[in-house]
Amino acid sequence: MSDICLDADLAAAAEVILASDAVTIISHIDADGITSESILSQAISRLGISVKTTFIRQLDPLTLHQIPQDDSLKIFSDLGSGQQILIEQLGFESDQVIIVDHHVSQPGEREYLEVNSLKYGEHKTSAAGIAYLIARELDSTNKDLAKLGIVGNVGDMMDREDLRLTGLSHAILKDAIDHGNVEIWERDLNIYGISTRPLPNALAYTDDIDIPGISNDVSGAQRFLEHLGISQIQGRWPVWQDLSFEEKQLVTSALVEYVIAHNRSTERMFIDHYLFLDERRDYAPLLNASEYATLLNSCGRWSKPLLGSAICRGDRGVSYQEADIMLRNHRSKIREVLEYITDNGVSEYSHMLFIHVGGRFPDTIVGIGAGMALSRLNPKKPILIMCEDSMDETVTKVSMRTKPDVIKSGVDLQAALSTAAERYGGSGGGHKIAAGAFIPKDVEREFVEDVNRILAEQFGASESNS
Repeated sequence: MSDICLDADLAAAAEVILASDAVTIISHIDADGITSESILSQAISRLGISVKTTFIRQLDPLTLHQIPQDDSLKIFSDLGSGQQILIEQLGFESDQVIIVDHHVSQPGEREYLEVNSLKYGEHKTSAAGIAYLIARELDSTNKDLAKLGIVGNVGDMMDREDLRLTGLSHAILKDAIDHGNVEIWERDLNIYGISTRPLPNALAYTDDIDIPGISNDVSGAQRFLEHLGISQIQGRWPVWQDLSFEEKQLVTSALVEYVIAHNRSTERMFIDHYLFLDERRDYAPLLNASEYATLLNSCGRWSKPLLGSAICRGDRGVSYQEADIMLRNHRSKIREVLEYITDNGVSEYSHMLFIHVGGRFPDTIVGIGAGMALSRLNPKKPILIMCEDSMDETVTKVSMRTKPDVIKSGVDLQAALSTAAERYGGSGGGHKIAAGAFIPKDVEREFVEDVNRILAEQFGASESNS
C-alpha cells in the first residue's frame, strides 16, 4: 500500500473522531496497548470530546461483555484487526468502530475503518505509532505525544531486528526529537537497563551479545570492569547512563576487542537508545524507552493498566510510586520464571524448545521469562512455554519467543501459533518474534508437535530458498 492510502485512512479516522460526541477506547494491556490508549485519550480529550477507556487482556468471547453497549464511537487499539468477526457479533455498524492496530487482519462481512500499519507494508510500527499519527492528524500540536509512540514501538520490539526504529517509527522519532523531549544515542552499546541496572548486571544479562566469561556471569563482568578501572562508587556500581563519554568508549572498545578475540560476532553489539529529556533522574525507570515500556508492561500484566495510563499522562505522584513497587515485583517474578526454566530444563524438539510450568506463575509473565531464558539455553531454536490460564481452567495459555537471527531464517511465530491453534479450536496472534495462543487444555501434546512440524517447514523453506 502507498503512503496515500495511509494518509487517507488517517484523515478518515480523524474525521470520524471529530464528528463524535463521545469515544470509548478498548485497548490491550501491554506497553503498546497502554501507550496507544494514552495517546488517543489525550488527543481526543484535548478536543473537548468525552472519552472513556476499557482495557482487556484479549478480545475473545469471554471478554466481549466488558465492551460498553452504548452510542459512543468505539476505538479498538492494539487489538481488533484479527477479531473483526467478534466485533460484528456485538452488533456495531461500520460507522461505529475504528480499529488502530498492527496485527494480521482478518476482516468479516462488515467493513470497519482499520488503520493498520501492515496494510501499508510497515511491519515495524506498532499500534502506538499509528495512534500517534492519528493524534497528529487531529491536531499538529500533539507532537508531544510522539514520545509515547516511541515507548510503544520499543515495548513491542519493533526495533529488535534492525536494532533501531525504521520506516514510520523513525519518522515518529524525528517528530519527538524536533519537539525536544527525546534524544537518540545512536549505535550505543546493546544492553538493557542503561538508566537503572548496575553495569555488571547489564553486561552479564544482555540478550544479543555472547561474551565468554561475562555473559550470565556477574562476577566475571565485575572483574572485566575493574580491570578497566571502573568500579563501585560509595558501594554501588554505576549504571551505563552515568558513565562519562570517555568511560563508555573505554568499555565499548575493550568489549569489541574481547569479543573478536573469542571469535564471536560483533554484529549485534550496538543499538539505538532513546532517552527522554523531560523526565527527572528521580524517576529512573522512565528515562529511556525500553525501561519505560517495562514499567508499563508491569502495570498491565499485573492488572493495573490504568495506572500505566496515568503515568503516560504525566502522573509522577501516587501512581508512579505504586507502579514503581509493581515494577520491582514484576522483575522479581520474571526472575523466578527465568530461574525455574534454567534450573528445570526444557524439552528439546527438532526445531524448538518446550516447557510447561503449570500454574506456578501468572500467565501474563511466563512469555517474558521464557524469552530471557533463551540466552541461557539454545538461542538457535524458538522456545514455547505453556501455563494454566487464569480465566478458564479448561484453557492453556501458550507463549513463544525467539531471537532476531532466527527470524532471518524464515521463522514466523505468529503464523505458526495461529495456524496450529485454529486446528484445535483455539486462537493465536502476535508477531514473528513473539506470539501467543489459547488452546483447549486436552490438546496440549498434539499442539506442541504440530507447532514443531510447522517450524520445521518454515526453517526448511528458508533453506530451500537460500
